[in-house]
Amino acid sequence: MKKTALITGASGGIGSAAAVALADEGFRIALCCNSNEKAVRSLASKLNRVTDTVVCKVDVSDRDEVSAAFETAAEEFGGVSVLVNCAGISQQKLFTDITEEDFDRMMSVNLKGVFNCCQAALPFMIKNKRGKIINVSSMWGVSGASCEVHYSASKAAVIGLTKALAREVAPSNIQVNCIAPGVIDTKMNACFSDEDLKAIKEEIPLGRFGRPEEVAALIAFLASESSDYITAQVIGIDGAFI
Repeated sequence: MKKTALITGASGGIGSAAAVALADEGFRIALCCNSNEKAVRSLASKLNRVTDTVVCKVDVSDRDEVSAAFETAAEEFGGVSVLVNCAGISQQKLFTDITEEDFDRMMSVNLKGVFNCCQAALPFMIKNKRGKIINVSSMWGVSGASCEVHYSASKAAVIGLTKALAREVAPSNIQVNCIAPGVIDTKMNACFSDEDLKAIKEEIPLGRFGRPEEVAALIAFLASESSDYITAQVIGIDGAFI
């Protein structure tokens, strides 16, 4: 059976680049997004020249919507062999200003969303004794970031989930890994001024921001058979920032 990848957050810079990279590797793609369906449908029309795609509107924090997306992928492609959890939100706030609603929403999308998608993906993978789950965390999940406590906590939790789940499903020949990107040149940086971006860039030893295509190449490797003996790992891609 031809491999199928389901990508959440497919309208974002990393998610869309991952879709292109996996399509180039022959994967059929289920593109999932919540807020920018127009962009994802435009991406799907381009990818359809090289592979089959399906678009699903999904709030990953909603269990029913996640289940529906996987059911669609199963109907269209027979099942999902690779899950890429890119969906996420961020917010900068002083810790004392973070509201309970801010905290709950951050955890609901960034952590519960990964939980929901992993649980939806695993029955098919376990049945087939093969599968790949690639979770996108952040370098701030490794080191923590000032004024992003709830974001850092959610991304650190994704790392813990990855390591524990990888050990649990390893006997079923399923690899679960996590990548921890640094500052990547995407629209998520729109909240920073040009001056802020320049200051951040000066802190990166490689002297530049990462490109979505570079993160996508790592995702494509982890989705390939070449990574079959790599699991429970957190792989940084941050230009030596941390």
